[in-house]
Amino acid sequence: MTSSCLPHTENIVWRHPSHLQARTNNPRTHSPDQIAQIARSIERFGFTNPILIHDDDTVVAGHGRLAAAHELGLSKVPTLC
Repeated sequence: MTSSCLPHTENIVWRHPSHLQARTNNPRTHSPDQIAQIARSIERFGFTNPILIHDDDTVVAGHGRLAAAHELGLSKVPTLC
């Protein structure tokens, strides 16, 4: 699926988490406890920082937030291209 975001756009777009692809060579990993902590934070405060993505919907930053969104069963997450 090709993203609808344009280069250099600064608008937050809400997307279904299943449309986002985790970067396979992500240097940062998150333990199950960290994912649970992120999920609790999202439940309490909402998303305070969008998931950064490339125009092909690959995650640049926010893999932990994406995993927490999956754990919470969220139907949409904020993204920024």
